[in-house]
Amino acid sequence: MLSATNTGVPAPLDTVLPSPVPADEHEQCPVTDVLRRVGDKWTVLVVVLLGQRPHRFNELHRGIEGISQRMLTRTLRGLEVDGLVHREVFATIPPSVEYSLTPLGRSLLKPLSALAEWAIANQPSIAASRRANDVPPRAT
Repeated sequence: MLSATNTGVPAPLDTVLPSPVPADEHEQCPVTDVLRRVGDKWTVLVVVLLGQRPHRFNELHRGIEGISQRMLTRTLRGLEVDGLVHREVFATIPPSVEYSLTPLGRSLLKPLSALAEWAIANQPSIAASRRANDVPPRAT
């Protein structure tokens, strides 16, 4: 369900989905894959922080309350594997490591910003709908 200009996969609004949507097609969809990465608990926060400037590991760890070292390591490794984050090791004693966004990672900031703007603008409507349907807010 991406842009037809790059992948040959039609844009979401131009697509008539089968009913039911086959599970294997959903699993293999590039949009599903990317949403899994950016939809986890910590990825957006890490990307936004790195979008401000490069950070060393401990700076990131101190800057994100509640994230464990293990989870930060896993998040950074996943972003590195996906080509969104660059890891640079400096030959100091002890060695220091700095993380920064790659050009691909920087290109993610604009759609993330658009989603954030949409969420902020629509949060009151979403909250009102949840209240009307007697659904408690999601825990963060």
